[in-house]
Amino acid sequence: MQNYLPSQTCMKKLVLFSLVIIVGFTACSRKGVRLQRSHRFSQILKSKDIDYKFKMAEQFYVNKKYNFAQQLFEDLFPYVKGTDRYEDMYYKLAYCYYYQKDYLNAENYFKTFTETFPSSVKSEECEYMRAYTFYKQSPKPELDQTNTNKAIGLMQAFINMHPGSPKVNEANHIIDLCREKLETKDYLNAQLYYNLGYYKAAAITFSGVLGNYPDSKNGDLYKYQAVLSYFKYAEMSYPDKQLERYEKVKADCSEFMDRFQGSKYTNEIQKIKTETNNLIKNIQNEQAKKTAQR
Repeated sequence: MQNYLPSQTCMKKLVLFSLVIIVGFTACSRKGVRLQRSHRFSQILKSKDIDYKFKMAEQFYVNKKYNFAQQLFEDLFPYVKGTDRYEDMYYKLAYCYYYQKDYLNAENYFKTFTETFPSSVKSEECEYMRAYTFYKQSPKPELDQTNTNKAIGLMQAFINMHPGSPKVNEANHIIDLCREKLETKDYLNAQLYYNLGYYKAAAITFSGVLGNYPDSKNGDLYKYQAVLSYFKYAEMSYPDKQLERYEKVKADCSEFMDRFQGSKYTNEIQKIKTETNNLIKNIQNEQAKKTAQR
């Protein structure tokens, strides 16, 4: 008898077709569910029953449907303001924005909460959260660090105002993280000057990083790169300026040796110092010859 079983190619096509049908049906089902939810929420939003809307807003908040909860809380504002519900609703509205990662609005609501309800037991928490939203808005080191500086300032203010708060350790940790980011930004700026060949600017900026962050674990790196930058600056200087600038490099090398004993950059600094000493001797010899010829 002839074998009427489908070929392997036909079976693959059949399976693929079935998968397409299943995926399409699932997508349609999900879309239908979303439309149903949207229609249901629209009905809740249009309702004139304040207690019902407040109850649904609370349910959405508990179920982490923060977008829906936010819209209902805001719609209820005119009716709830001045009542016993107002403080708790304002508090939850701030968190609705926070959990949706809308940190700009969250910061505003946390700030306004502390101003509107200064004696609230939640006021201290909202002060911390306001500072924390600036930390959450802090960008990568290469970008503008305005929000990072604001986070540091507000976290420090929080610590000063609430020294006994259980959040103090976290606030100090956030400040440390922000300062590390600012340090990284300053270092990247110095490195950019160096890469562009602006060696004097690089030397000043590397030295500035070290001065601003004297306890940094990278202090020896900053000092080494400042020395290297100034060495290259001296190297490129006019002859009548070189001796003075090489003398500074020599002094900076000695300072490095005293301050960063055991650093992994010690050998490199020693090489720079040796080369600098040789260059200083050569310049002094040339100057002596010129003087003798006069």
